[in-house]
Amino acid sequence: MKNYSFLKGVAAAALIGISASAASAQEIIRAVTFTPAQVSFSKNFMKFVDLVNERGEGVVQIQVIGGPEVIPNERMGEAQMNGIADMFLLPAGLYLNLVPEGEAFAGSNLDPMTTRENGGLELVNKAYHEKANTHILAHVDGGAGFHLWTTERPGTTEDGQVDLSGLRLRTSPLYRAFFEELGATIVVQAAGEVYTSLERGVVDGTGYPISGIRDFGWDKFIKYRIDPGFFQTDVLISINLDTWNGLSDEAKEIVNQAAIDHEIASYEAEKELIETETKAMAEGGIETITLEGEQADLFLTKAYDIAWARLKERDPTMHDELKELFFEDF
Repeated sequence: MKNYSFLKGVAAAALIGISASAASAQEIIRAVTFTPAQVSFSKNFMKFVDLVNERGEGVVQIQVIGGPEVIPNERMGEAQMNGIADMFLLPAGLYLNLVPEGEAFAGSNLDPMTTRENGGLELVNKAYHEKANTHILAHVDGGAGFHLWTTERPGTTEDGQVDLSGLRLRTSPLYRAFFEELGATIVVQAAGEVYTSLERGVVDGTGYPISGIRDFGWDKFIKYRIDPGFFQTDVLISINLDTWNGLSDEAKEIVNQAAIDHEIASYEAEKELIETETKAMAEGGIETITLEGEQADLFLTKAYDIAWARLKERDPTMHDELKELFFEDF
């Protein structure tokens, strides 16, 4: 009986050891998002996290440790490069200073699935590997453009183009030059500061995708939306390259396949969300001013030309190859 009790003890200890070993073998990826948890981009990212955690049980798990309250947007690119956190939901436009080739995502008029299939993602990843110690897993929430949102009706030029003269607009580094070209006075600030700026009249509007406007509460102040949308949302799921290289092959396969699946699912979900948000904002009193025909083409051409010219000026090495894979003349 004593021997039996002893064997049970050994077996229990062995099971504990196996359990501890399995737990330690499970790889943990710490993730940070560029928007607060209540914003649609972060909510969509959680679908990817859940997908990885479901498929990767016992192998790899993602733990979201916070958003811009943990690491400010303007520091996320460097934080990722230095491994302060492992994975980031972060637009390319927020760290073009590190990887100017990131212009390709916003400067693209092709969907993310196409640029993955045609080799565009693989090519731009070379720049991210070299310049930011970062590996891009997916271009998510694609297909949507940025829009110009104002509290006052913007003017028009003689040729029918939008004239932002006299308006102070919040912008990001991504579309600052475009707004300046349209005549706006620029205020660069993080999205989290915009509500207060609109409330106090510090700015007369902002640039942002449709998804996110109501999440941030900006619709309380916005009166006009300018169509068409310009650029393409450039939100990326990316991971520190050292972390990526250190994952087991099994963990890499789980994360990579989940990223591919989420890229497709988020694209479709974004289209549905745009329809829902557009209807809700119209019902809330936001008026859409739509440029059409030649005026719309000129508006978009000006935006795209600025993005690609900026890349060529900063580093022309990959410009031609990237534009061929990410952009289709219209």
